[in-house]
Amino acid sequence: ARDTLWKDMEEADLTVKVEPHNQRVPRSQRGGEVIEPLVSSQWFVKTKGMGEKALNAVKDGDITIVPSRFEKVWYNWLEDIHDWCVSRQLWWGHRIPVYYIGESGESEYVVARNEAEAREKAAELGHPSDVILRQEEDVLDTWFSSGLWPFATVGWPQDEHADQESDLARFYPSTCLETGYDIIFFWVARMAMMGLELTGKSPFSVVYLHGLVRAADGTKMSKTKGNVIDPLDTVDEFGADSLRYSLVTGVTPGQDIPLNMEKVEANRNFANKLWNICKFVTGNALKDINKEDFDKLGVTGPMGKEEFDSLDLPERYIVSKCHGLVHSVTEEIEKYQLGSAGGKIYEFLWDQFADWYVEISKTRLYEGAGGTDKEKAQAARRVLVYILDTSMRLLHPYMPYVTEHLWHHLPRSSTNQGDDAAAHALMLADWPLMDNEEKLVMDPVAEETFASFQALTRAIRNARAEYNVDPGKRISAVVVVNASNTHLRQVIQDEINSLILLARLDPEDIVVVDSNSDKVEAYRDGKIESVKVVSQDGVEAYLPLSGLIDPVKERARLEKRDEKLAKEIQKLGGRLNSKGFTDKAPEDVVAKARGELAELKDQAA
Repeated sequence: ARDTLWKDMEEADLTVKVEPHNQRVPRSQRGGEVIEPLVSSQWFVKTKGMGEKALNAVKDGDITIVPSRFEKVWYNWLEDIHDWCVSRQLWWGHRIPVYYIGESGESEYVVARNEAEAREKAAELGHPSDVILRQEEDVLDTWFSSGLWPFATVGWPQDEHADQESDLARFYPSTCLETGYDIIFFWVARMAMMGLELTGKSPFSVVYLHGLVRAADGTKMSKTKGNVIDPLDTVDEFGADSLRYSLVTGVTPGQDIPLNMEKVEANRNFANKLWNICKFVTGNALKDINKEDFDKLGVTGPMGKEEFDSLDLPERYIVSKCHGLVHSVTEEIEKYQLGSAGGKIYEFLWDQFADWYVEISKTRLYEGAGGTDKEKAQAARRVLVYILDTSMRLLHPYMPYVTEHLWHHLPRSSTNQGDDAAAHALMLADWPLMDNEEKLVMDPVAEETFASFQALTRAIRNARAEYNVDPGKRISAVVVVNASNTHLRQVIQDEINSLILLARLDPEDIVVVDSNSDKVEAYRDGKIESVKVVSQDGVEAYLPLSGLIDPVKERARLEKRDEKLAKEIQKLGGRLNSKGFTDKAPEDVVAKARGELAELKDQAA
């Protein structure tokens, strides 16, 4: 039309000149056509009454918004609400329930649920029963249709007056709505408005607002920028659980989530770690035991105090930490701190269970590592299964696929209580805490004592690393504990096989003594050259240098390092002695150079 009109104007000699210039031309996203503004009748919904109800629902505490800072956004929208234009010129959607009467255009109409009801209303206005009715062709705004979702999907309005067995009575209102903060008004407020208006009840009691998934650098994902991450490709490469865990644990409520592929890969490695732990437990720890002992390992509920007290220190430690984890994770989830809860499970499984207890359990299970007591071996198996089973239950909401698969490889007793008796899936099993909070035994003293054992192990490991001791080489050690702390000395002595395994010590040359022992004097006086490591007040270890290093190689290494430091000191010192540098360079640059020189001299010394 534009081209034709311009041509007519040129032929009528009405044009002066043609000049190209840039302007904004709105075009359809789908078809690319120029969008023409068109004045037309639009249908509106009066919102003042509904808006006040939704506003008061949050103010009165009927609806809780997590995080609470978004209450301000809720109030801003609903306190300044305007009537809602719901007309949309689309073919797909709920057709607006307005029926125009007769052939008079749009001057007379009724609003009805269906054509039969519309005819009844038209008859009440004096029109004949066969009057022509024409339904409005516009459809309702998508957010209007979405706003009906909480109750329309469970039987409203048909079940509005049905008994308590109807889906509407059972499932409405719901508990928690989880969605993005960017549609708090467009969808969440509309659901609250319409739910309160049409059912008299808030559709949910909690609104949990997550952040938006963004590119790794924090920018919004955009096809134009080319930084969109396809979740299906990510799942193919790293697995669904890795992506799910990364999204859920990578954020606090209401905060955007920069999706870093390195993090997804790290969580894939975490899933692999779980797989390997389970493989060790089922393929090694439980290998070759008889069916009766195997069945006894099934988890039927929280470990009781009597069994807990019968365990050795490492077992009491890991069970106590696990029970603490159950309490903490349950509390965090109930507060909707989902990311924090998931992170704690990760830390426990990797840093406590895998790195410490799984390794220590080998001293109970394998004769080569000191395991000769059958009762201790069975106790270790029980604890391995108990911790793994409990952890799988906690982790299941975050990593449903891998935990479900692994859980089916663990022993399950036929005498399981409660829902577990019929549970053929982890997702149907009891949460570890449930109503048994008082049964979760914890032992702060065991945790503190084992922490001392861990500190000693780390101190010896750090010394090995500092002196570049070959990872496979076993070294000698004299562990000295303050004479007044007989309990800790006995604990270390009882767990000597665990210390040997974890710190790579020589089982033929390791002793644990008190601070008054004659064996310590030679080390204190320097008669036996050694490295002294202190793990905590009252606990130390002497590591003979003869076992740590090769003196010839170590001297060569130190001399080479000394020569390199001397060259660096000479070069930097000459630079600082130059007036051209110290007078012209900025003060902070000169100060930094002097600091580096002092550090180099310290290393040389």
